[in-house]
Amino acid sequence: MNFINIKNMNNEKINIILGRYVNLIIINVLLSIPIFSQTDSEFEYNFDLSLISEVHSGNSYVTAGGGFGNIESLIFEANLIPNFILRTNKDAKLMGVLTPQIILRMYNEESLPVQTPSYMPQITLYYSIGKELSINNFTMFGKIAHHSNGQQDNFYLENGEINYKSGNFSTNYFEVGVIKTFFDRTLNAAQFFSTSFQVHPEPLSIKELKGIYSLYRWNTEFAIFKLPFEKRNNKKEKANFSLKGYFTWLFGDVNNWKFFSFDRIIASVTFYYHPSFLEDIGLFVQYYHGQDYYNIYFPKTRDIIRIGFMTEQFRF
Repeated sequence: MNFINIKNMNNEKINIILGRYVNLIIINVLLSIPIFSQTDSEFEYNFDLSLISEVHSGNSYVTAGGGFGNIESLIFEANLIPNFILRTNKDAKLMGVLTPQIILRMYNEESLPVQTPSYMPQITLYYSIGKELSINNFTMFGKIAHHSNGQQDNFYLENGEINYKSGNFSTNYFEVGVIKTFFDRTLNAAQFFSTSFQVHPEPLSIKELKGIYSLYRWNTEFAIFKLPFEKRNNKKEKANFSLKGYFTWLFGDVNNWKFFSFDRIIASVTFYYHPSFLEDIGLFVQYYHGQDYYNIYFPKTRDIIRIGFMTEQFRF
């Protein structure tokens, strides 16, 4: 058996090795998810497409600091995802969602600056495939989105380095995919699996991104929500805890990476717990690996473990 001598390695090499091992574990978990496990279609509960959109769009959260890993010292990171639902009624099989998402980081520096927030407005259409609206259906979705940092200075500094503080970053993209959902009564858990393809048309992105930013991405996501076995006073119940996994493969010509390079992987695993004494928020811990998702910071590879508070609106 070969052993790795970490004494002669710097932190960057150690992070790369740890990131690759964790990614292999994440891939195995994704491949082992029982997408078509046993379900009970006769189980009655309140369900509509808004639950699908909540899981798919993600959750608002605030971190405690920047976490453990190779990221700048932060006071917090906040992800704000308000969803505005557009539909005729709760039983509609077609629904639109307008989401003016914003991610911001407060840096642990003098005057505590908030630098280059990510502005990510998006419109998503969902359509449930099936005769009746049910959690045991497939749902098709299509998205149009924008991602920028609200800056207008040059992307590069005079010395050739990226202008992280005030450099312009902007891209627009389309995404289409399918979501499979089902309910396992034995486990009293709702399960979600989605796969989609994302395209950033070159004319709709700033020219500086060519060759260093992936314009074609394959996204895969799963989520499991464990619900209480008993309902109190016939009220809707929130999930006790949830587990979410996210995996992205970056296609195209990016930094001359080989097609099967580990550098093309973005992956995360998030565990959420909702304690009984809190109503609308809970605690989460997350591992993230891959390119930074914070606009112009994308050339930086992150390996982070972080904790914080998150809203989890998933209810039955």
